Amino acid sequence: MVREEGTVQKVFPGKAIIKVQRHAACEHCDSRGACDIFEGKEVEVEVINELKAKEGDRVEVSVPGRSLLKLSLFVYFIPVVVLVLGACVGNVMAPAIGMAPPIASIVIGGIAMGLTFWVLKKMDKFAMSSEAYTPRVTRILSNSARLPQASDNK
Repeated sequence: MVREEGTVQKVFPGKAIIKVQRHAACEHCDSRGACDIFEGKEVEVEVINELKAKEGDRVEVSVPGRSLLKLSLFVYFIPVVVLVLGACVGNVMAPAIGMAPPIASIVIGGIAMGLTFWVLKKMDKFAMSSEAYTPRVTRILSNSARLPQASDNK
C-alpha cells in the first residue's frame, strides 16, 4: 500500500480534497531524477473520506498497492507491447501495402500504440469511477485547531 500525508482542503459528502506534497511517494523510485522539477510542489487529490476528516486535518492517504500495480501495467507495459506487435505486423505486411518494411513498422506500430492510448483513455473513466482505484483517508494524524462553523452544527 502506498501511503502519503496531506492536509484536508475541502470536504464533501463521503469525499475530500487533500493537498499532498509530491515527494514522499517518489523517494525510492529509480526514475525520480527524471521528475525532480516536481519535487516539493503540492498537488490536490480527491479521496474517499470514510473517517470524516474535517478541513485543516492532517491525514494519511493510501492507495492499495495492487490497484497501483494494475494501473501501472495498463499505462506503461501494454502500450509498449502493442507498439512492438504493431511494428512486427507492419514489417510483415509491408509488401502487401506497398511500403518499405521500416516505414510500415513505424506507421503500423504508431497507429497501434495510438489506438491503445485512446482505449486506455476511455477505460480511465471507468477507473476514476471505481473505488478500488481511488485513494482514501486511512488515518487522521492531527485534528485541525479551528473554530466551529455554522455547517458543523447538526
